[in-house]
Amino acid sequence: MDEKRFSEMTRYELQQEIQKLNEKAKKAEQLGMMNEFAVHERRMIMAKAYLLDPADFKPGEEYMLNDEGSTFQISYLNGHFAWGYRDNGTTLDAVPISLLKQK
Repeated sequence: MDEKRFSEMTRYELQQEIQKLNEKAKKAEQLGMMNEFAVHERRMIMAKAYLLDPADFKPGEEYMLNDEGSTFQISYLNGHFAWGYRDNGTTLDAVPISLLKQK
């Protein structure tokens, strides 16, 4: 099976893929397959990042991380990933922009 990359998909294809991954994640969770559930969850987060415009996220600004409730200050963007620091830490980290929300 020759799968497309998220970057090659249209908005509609991304939405369909997110819906499909959501269904797979629910099924895996119901069956107690937590590793498979985690894989589908991460892929959904990545697909959602490609629905967003990286230009909406500004280096130097601080955002909340959706999944943790901690803060993330963007140093720079590389595609659909924000590179920066969590909770004013010292370790450079990368997160998909779909995990960021305005404070």
